[in-house]
Amino acid sequence: MPIVGQSIETGDWVSRFADDVIEESERRAPGKPVVVASGLSPSGPIHLGNLREVMTPHLVADELRRRGYQVRHLISWDDYDRYRKVPAGVAGVDESWAEHIGKPLTSVPAPNGSPYPNWSEHFKAAMVDSLAEMGVEFDGISQTAQYTSGVYREQILHAMRHRADIDAILDQYRTKPKAAKKQQSQKPLDEAEVEAAEGSGAAAEDDGSSGSAGYFPYKPYCGNCGKDLTTVTSYDDASTELTYSCGACGFAETVRLSEFNRGKLVWKVDWPMRWAYEGVVFEPSGVDHSSPGSSFQVGGQIVGIFGGEQPIGPMYAFVGISGMAKMSSSRGGVPTPADALKIMEPQLLRWLYARRRPNQSFKIAFDQEIQRLYDEWDKLDAKVADGSALPGDATGHARAVGTAAGDLPRTPRPMPYRTLASVADITAGHADQTLRILSELDPEQPLGSLDEVRPRFDKAEAWINTQVPADQRTIVREEPDSELLKSLDDRGRESLRLLLDGLAGHWSLDGLTHLVYGVPKVQAGFSADATPKELPAEIKTAQRSFFALLYHLLVGRDTGPRLPTLLLAVGQERVRALLGEQE
Repeated sequence: MPIVGQSIETGDWVSRFADDVIEESERRAPGKPVVVASGLSPSGPIHLGNLREVMTPHLVADELRRRGYQVRHLISWDDYDRYRKVPAGVAGVDESWAEHIGKPLTSVPAPNGSPYPNWSEHFKAAMVDSLAEMGVEFDGISQTAQYTSGVYREQILHAMRHRADIDAILDQYRTKPKAAKKQQSQKPLDEAEVEAAEGSGAAAEDDGSSGSAGYFPYKPYCGNCGKDLTTVTSYDDASTELTYSCGACGFAETVRLSEFNRGKLVWKVDWPMRWAYEGVVFEPSGVDHSSPGSSFQVGGQIVGIFGGEQPIGPMYAFVGISGMAKMSSSRGGVPTPADALKIMEPQLLRWLYARRRPNQSFKIAFDQEIQRLYDEWDKLDAKVADGSALPGDATGHARAVGTAAGDLPRTPRPMPYRTLASVADITAGHADQTLRILSELDPEQPLGSLDEVRPRFDKAEAWINTQVPADQRTIVREEPDSELLKSLDDRGRESLRLLLDGLAGHWSLDGLTHLVYGVPKVQAGFSADATPKELPAEIKTAQRSFFALLYHLLVGRDTGPRLPTLLLAVGQERVRALLGEQE
């Protein structure tokens, strides 16, 4: 695997950020491990938009490791955040979960049937598995564990002592118009983008409560009902005695904050506190966190109160989905990394995030576009193998196929995804028939086992089974279309005869490709080997008509899988029968 060097290519955003991080880290803490960070809220399915929060620092961290630096990539699981709403479309969840709104995510029951102890662990688990499959190395930090064990006690007391300073910073933004009102002329967010923004936690950017007792950047969870619908009514800095009341159940109590562990700093204070506590040098932020007055911008001022500095890092754009309507996860059908990894290899998913700068939006394909993406990837793979890839493309490829720790597992014989999908479609899961067809694609190098085309074949089969509607699946005719065969003119019958006469001698993927494209050429008086430049434009029209005839006779539709693949899948004997050779 190529080693990605420093600033190997001026267009490579990862190398440029790595340069910046090294410079910043040496200035702040020379000789110490570099700390990069991500934050994820397991408040529901962690989707592909959230994955950019992880992949951006992961790729930079991996580049630093390739250069020999020690790096910690922290993923802060914001599992002590409040449960805000019941997400739609989650199996095993109904409206009864609304009674838990306001509790920490780790205090909410997992969906019915889940093997996990609580809501947070249920949704975290799928993300952890996906990151492992993608080769993402990280240190996970549970904010529930941090807060309830008293790790942040001194930081909380410090924030309370400096609550007036924090309030003054926040007050600079409270009277400003919301960013959304300023940007009404911009293109509105689509449903996936709204889901992405909400999933990040930005929709609940609490900055604390101000009442008759003043401003407090800390919110207790109620000792009776467990919810955060509480108001601090008094606090004494000397004794750390804090009194609060609960708006949900009416409970009130006085506690010593120097001993109390059932609460947390509000988000706009919590985030910069953690930057200082962990010494974070690099952390990206979504567009929802980066508008004036939002958490990242305000945090840059609050972090100084804790003796730290704001991380450097880009604002990242949304990740869209094509074919999203076929999904059935959370509201809007926003799919998760686990959903994507069912239909694509981790190398392809890594490549999609690596090849675009963080501020560039892009789409992940769940529809037919995935076939074109795989074609593009395979072409790049071949160029890297023969040394003809451009430096920037080779760098992106290297970041996709592996990490500093080594290459990700690969499909031994990566046949074209569209071919594998077509075969999976036609065979409907019959392993023996699948192996026969795939072996006949290249008779000189037949497959010994389907394991040679795994996991790519499994991904293509999953795509067919989960993303292609039933009315678009390929069903080969059981009997010949006698009416259509009888209605053919001399030219139509001749085209079928030419095809049938050539079947035995062209029974491979390349051979059948040559044959089906060659029949209309021969009928027009040209050689089957004639190139497009040697042929009149009418030949393309003749080829399309011939292909449509074959599709109707084989599968009863105008279109279908690529004809050479379809012919191999149907098999010679059945092709001959359906094309009327025995009539």
